[in-house]
Amino acid sequence: MQAYVLINCNTGSESKIISELKEILEVSEINGIWGKYDIFLKIVTADPNGIEQIVKRLRNHPDITDTYTMNVLYGQGGNIDQYT
Repeated sequence: MQAYVLINCNTGSESKIISELKEILEVSEINGIWGKYDIFLKIVTADPNGIEQIVKRLRNHPDITDTYTMNVLYGQGGNIDQYT
């Protein structure tokens, strides 16, 4: 399973959050970004519930104010075999 998550956070907390999220094994890419969102996150997991668990964890973080999750559709560019 693979998903991209866009994150909004409290001003000035971006570096702290990025450092914390780097510790999550399923996080394969993380970047601070400019625009409507503050952080771009790529999650890759073999666990069917893994993305949901990580997103719940993000939403409970005291400095994260909003998330937008985009699950990858396999067969439209993604290959499910590489994640199982």
